[in-house]
Amino acid sequence: MSDSYLLAGRFGAATRLSPKALRLYAEQGLLVPAYIDPATGYRYYAPEQAAWARMIARLRRLGLPVARVAQLVELDAESRLVELRSWLDAQCERLTEQTELVEAIARQTDGRDTELISKIAIREVKACKLITCQRQLDIEALDPFMASAEADIRGHLRRCGIAGDGAMTVHFHETVSRDSEGLVEVAIVYEGSIEPVDDLRIRLQPARREVFLPVPAACQNFPLILRIYDAIETWLDARSDIHCVGSPYEIYPGSHGASFDVAYPIS
Repeated sequence: MSDSYLLAGRFGAATRLSPKALRLYAEQGLLVPAYIDPATGYRYYAPEQAAWARMIARLRRLGLPVARVAQLVELDAESRLVELRSWLDAQCERLTEQTELVEAIARQTDGRDTELISKIAIREVKACKLITCQRQLDIEALDPFMASAEADIRGHLRRCGIAGDGAMTVHFHETVSRDSEGLVEVAIVYEGSIEPVDDLRIRLQPARREVFLPVPAACQNFPLILRIYDAIETWLDARSDIHCVGSPYEIYPGSHGASFDVAYPIS
């Protein structure tokens, strides 16, 4: 080989890539040696491969998987930067969520959020008819689904000659997060007689009692909304005379001027 080519060891030292990494990237087709000596098996790299290798090393230090790195290195510099900034924004959101989850565990441990807990109340709710729409989704799809389901339900009610201004509840039958999908049901109270259509369903909700908490403006978005659920669950855990009998739900509009309440059905 020409002296201008570098053995794998020297090339790795120059580009801050270990022998193990070079072998992996060669196997993945991400950074293939310019030449492999058939007699010795020695791998040689061309000098012009160094910039590519350093970019791979930087991307891998971000913790990106090899498959994602392979996509990014093929992009032009501007497109790659757009993708990386979008990824970084998502990482920041994820860190914020993880921070709040750790704080939620701390609140459960040391009994914090006494101010929120002091505002929890109980009320009686009359029996009513609901028209509903259900979807299996994660937290990113929640707001768009709530908006579209509400529009579909209220539109159907108006087309049937029924006032479409009833309160809306959003029932969380399963856990919804960034990592897992759960069953969510949007429901609107109505009076009169209608037929279900498409993915809209009708159900009767019996009279019940509920424990509820109006949501302050500072806690309305995920993951801070978890503080409200934690406060109610802490309150329930401390009561031996009251038991939760179903999944939680949000009620729009809320009470005492709040945009919405969080509530749990109780017995």
